[in-house]
Amino acid sequence: MVRIEEREGGVLFEVRVQPRASRSEIDGTHGEAIKIRLAAPPVEGAANAELVALLAEHLKVSKSAVTIVKGERGRNKVVVVEGISRADVQALLH
Repeated sequence: MVRIEEREGGVLFEVRVQPRASRSEIDGTHGEAIKIRLAAPPVEGAANAELVALLAEHLKVSKSAVTIVKGERGRNKVVVVEGISRADVQALLH
């Protein structure tokens, strides 16, 4: 079960990224995190930029509403998205 915390004005949740995948997609869960496959390599922030763009597209928010607050250099990240609810994030998994 994915842990999603509601914050004032948005939500916070964990993601587990797999860089250098064949394509970028949301791929279910990994423990308490959302598993996301990214085509971009983990070089010079390319994978982080692609993660922000992918989440913004799927959650229908601007890229500026998506912030990586922890784990910028690792596969396990904590993300805050402004202007959405817990239900919006849960809809990504269905």
